[in-house]
Amino acid sequence: MTKEDIMEMAKMAQLPHDFETGNPLWLDKLEFFARLAVGKEREECARICDERQFMDGERLSFKIRARV
Repeated sequence: MTKEDIMEMAKMAQLPHDFETGNPLWLDKLEFFARLAVGKEREECARICDERQFMDGERLSFKIRARV
């Protein structure tokens, strides 16, 4: 997820923004939160692959976890 993706989603969610630049307020905190949320979801997907050995789960979970 890029900074531009995060900024676009912030605009879509109508989060507070700087009236001069149009950038979301607290962008650094918002980026950090987005990365935490994505990491949590990625780990959950990898865990499911590990548990179910879904379609060669070990390799899939490794690929999911490696995607940073």
